[in-house]
Amino acid sequence: MLTAHRRWQFKVLSLLLGVIVLSSAGCSSDDTPDPPVPNDSFTPQIPEGFPQIDYPEDNAFTTERFELGKRLFFEPALSIDSTISCGTCHEPQLAFADDLPVTPGVDGRIGRRNAPSLFNVAYHPYFMREGGVPTLEQQVLVPIQEHSEMAFNIVQAGERMAMDPEYMQMSRDAYDRDMDYFVITRALSNFQRTLLSGNSLYDKHERTGTGLNSDELAGRDLFFSTRTNCSECHSGFNFTNYEFKNNGLTDVYKDVGRFILTGDSSDLAMFKTPSLRNVELTAPYMHDGSFESLEQVINHYNSGGSSHHQKSPLVKPLGLSDREQEQLLAFLKRLTDQDAITNENYKP
Repeated sequence: MLTAHRRWQFKVLSLLLGVIVLSSAGCSSDDTPDPPVPNDSFTPQIPEGFPQIDYPEDNAFTTERFELGKRLFFEPALSIDSTISCGTCHEPQLAFADDLPVTPGVDGRIGRRNAPSLFNVAYHPYFMREGGVPTLEQQVLVPIQEHSEMAFNIVQAGERMAMDPEYMQMSRDAYDRDMDYFVITRALSNFQRTLLSGNSLYDKHERTGTGLNSDELAGRDLFFSTRTNCSECHSGFNFTNYEFKNNGLTDVYKDVGRFILTGDSSDLAMFKTPSLRNVELTAPYMHDGSFESLEQVINHYNSGGSSHHQKSPLVKPLGLSDREQEQLLAFLKRLTDQDAITNENYKP
């Protein structure tokens, strides 16, 4: 008899197989239209120092695709009972995260993990906290079809949207085809690739040498120091190396992390390193939302965390004083990008 873990693992693998089948069907040479001519009324602005976005050949950016994807992102009809949307768990004012440990899905069903921020997902090499989904187009299927989230069937969702004449026209304008599952996955991912954040006070300081006070600068120095090793995992322009680590959150993990995908014991309780951009707005923290504040997060790392056998050797007691912890907190708050949070293009 299958254990509960094995049943869940087969469920994940079955979902991914379905993703591959649908993606292959949508990307066949007979099925994929040529990209329409772009409309320049909205163009995502790449932050200074960020690389260009690598759009798939069948899903290049156009304003029509962006507008359709944005409308679908906030569309509750993509859930089985038309009660929740992608925007329910990923709110613009909260850096496209939310403020609950785990967001309830349809019928109040409780999910498994804390909703992460979607800013800069255009640059992620893989998706989900165990890294099992390779593209945004495929990731879209997970929340729509997940029982504890939107609990719908992507094909039926396409059929439901096709009953709306306005959606049908937007689909034809964007992808030169009737509304269906292919259009939903492409439009939603097209919109999400425009969610860019790289203009915080920290970024402005790096460009101009001004904008941070003495405490924030001291916190910056601590963050990038070998004393804390924060930047070993939270590195690069997006403050993540996208690697899988165990940060010593607890001695026993209910969520087995990457092991659910690979079945490899070395992946037990390993999770993808999240970006720290806009981290001030994305409480609660950790994969399970178990820390309510950034102060608790800093205290956790300062203490050295649990004694879990998979814990990264980088996580060890830091010996930071109260003053130094306050300075580190002050720096982390300067990763908030008010321009991105208040961008009207990202709102319904």
